Amino acid sequence: MEVVKDGRAWRIGTLADAGVLAGYSDMGLTVAAAVPPVFEAYATFHLPDGADVGVHERAVVRVLDACTRPQPWWLGFLETGAHDVVFPDAPRVRLYWDWPYVLVRAGPEQALSWRTGHMRGDGALPDLFFPADRSWLVSALWDDTWTCVGGPAAVVDALVRQPAANARRVLPGEDAVPPGLTRE
Repeated sequence: MEVVKDGRAWRIGTLADAGVLAGYSDMGLTVAAAVPPVFEAYATFHLPDGADVGVHERAVVRVLDACTRPQPWWLGFLETGAHDVVFPDAPRVRLYWDWPYVLVRAGPEQALSWRTGHMRGDGALPDLFFPADRSWLVSALWDDTWTCVGGPAAVVDALVRQPAANARRVLPGEDAVPPGLTRE
């Protein structure tokens, strides 16, 4: 199925497009609750107090884009009933604990511009996104105020080195809550 936005057709994803997330769920409190333990390295990131959300999100996407060969990205918007899924009439893909996502094949520009606010604040980032080759995965779960990422060590290291991304490396079995934040 395709949907039209910005004068262009965009492919809506299916469970097969979700790759490693199809049928995945980990009820733990580690980074593996959001990102399957199949990657070389992991990190969490969140908007620091007083920071500009646009600067933060652009920094994250800029790093990921620079570390990824040119290709489409899958953007996943979680339907919570209170947040924009961008394509409200699109079919949903059930991921994690049967949560409904709109999964759209787009790119970094759309990741930064399509959404108007999400559960983590005023930003635009999707709740879930990854490149078509699935070399990395970014995921923020329904009730988390931080975001988890898994991928090659070079991608995680680049995020950690970017001050505006506010990322910190975590081990797969480590609690995902960044220092200074608490679980709801």
